[in-house]
Amino acid sequence: MADPTAPPTPPVPLAALLAREDLGLRQLAGPDARAAGTAVQWVHTSEMADPYPYLLGGELLLTAGVHITDPSDAAGDYLDAYVSRIVAAGGAALGFGVAPVHDTVPRALAEACDRHGLPLVEVPRRTTFSGVARAVWRLMAEARHAELRRVTEAQQGLATAAARTDPVPAVLRQLASRLGGTAVLYGPDGTELQSAGRTRETARDALRGLTGVVGRGEPGTPASAADTAGDVHLAAYALGGGRGFVLVTATERREPGDHTIAGAAVVLLSLLTGEHQSTSEAARSAALVRLLVGAAPAEVAPLLGAGHWHVVHARVGVGLVGGHTPLAAAALAAALGTALVDPPDAADSVEGAVRLLVPADREPAVTDGWVLGVSAPATATGLSAADAQAARALRRAEATRAPLVRHHANGLAALMAPEEADAHARVLLAPLTDNEALTSTLRTWLSLHGSWDRTAVALGIHRNTVRQRITRCESLLGSDLNDPDIRMELWFALTRTTT
Repeated sequence: MADPTAPPTPPVPLAALLAREDLGLRQLAGPDARAAGTAVQWVHTSEMADPYPYLLGGELLLTAGVHITDPSDAAGDYLDAYVSRIVAAGGAALGFGVAPVHDTVPRALAEACDRHGLPLVEVPRRTTFSGVARAVWRLMAEARHAELRRVTEAQQGLATAAARTDPVPAVLRQLASRLGGTAVLYGPDGTELQSAGRTRETARDALRGLTGVVGRGEPGTPASAADTAGDVHLAAYALGGGRGFVLVTATERREPGDHTIAGAAVVLLSLLTGEHQSTSEAARSAALVRLLVGAAPAEVAPLLGAGHWHVVHARVGVGLVGGHTPLAAAALAAALGTALVDPPDAADSVEGAVRLLVPADREPAVTDGWVLGVSAPATATGLSAADAQAARALRRAEATRAPLVRHHANGLAALMAPEEADAHARVLLAPLTDNEALTSTLRTWLSLHGSWDRTAVALGIHRNTVRQRITRCESLLGSDLNDPDIRMELWFALTRTTT
């Protein structure tokens, strides 16, 4: 039984047959096989005057011309009708054997093939029709093997991409690369969520329109659809799960295994998008996280129990495509082993951070494409303070270009009551309270051990601006920032602030 998941056998380019020196085939008439991309799906031999009823289309029809009793130009009308019937049946090409009936290909036959656009190939005396058929089957077997290998490698590449920390854009990039085109994921409301590859703008319009054809979970609607936009082939696939996601591809060439490769991507993306929460579910999760980090302890404790949690703040680094999208945030949450994730508001998608709650027994690790700040483990009653710790840790990670920084409660902070430490910090930093630029510069400068250049790079400003701001801080604080004791005290105060 044939494998229903395997791609169909690719046709054989007629040019590949013509290139075989052992066959000695020669094209005499009709459009150039290489330029026209003529392909042969099978070989059929017939000496009938009208082979039309016995052709399925795509054949290389072989004949020795037994039915041609008059090879002179007087047979032009007969041969014209003969060729026209082959073309009407969908024949790919005509192969004429010059032995044993005829010594040469009739000129009227070549002229008829030119008129009707049918490639005419001369089969030399030394080449048997069975030899031509055997060569076609061999080329088909080689092409099928190559296509199966391409499909297998593509499926393995897609599976590897799905295991990345940014699985959805990774799968789309892999799919676009394997198909040599574009892959776009559309959401339930028809908006473009992620894309990979490039295509023409007119094709993009057609892509968007094709999403309305396939079913988004509605009964009786097709699960896939195909179209063309000029010479671009389009295909749309409704993802499983009934959530309304649609995958659309655009390619300038359509290979036999492309549908199988796209099918593998549909399965993977269905699983990945099935893990994402619906809009209402995501809103509840975000609301829960915000409640947990800001609500009164008495309200929070019953929700989480007696366990310990890390608060994690995350921002996109240099290796992640897609930014702070819900899909990217959900993928990060899956990588860290939690379902409690709060993406930043759309209006704050650049500056805002993704916030997550991770059980303390799942120690957050470095995650490709993300910069993470991790709090010390905290119970439900200490999540608000842990949120501030994670924010400070993230700022230090970005300042030092580290992929992950953890907060450690030690030193002076471990010797003082939190209320006293916070009060001391507020008094010490009061002159800078209303100037975030100065506070941020001082914090980064101290974290980088007073390096002007590294602070400038971390903040994206000129080193002279750093000097001016630190000088201004010295003036407002009335302190000598060259004094290590002053620096230590200021650093302690800055670690107690949340701004």
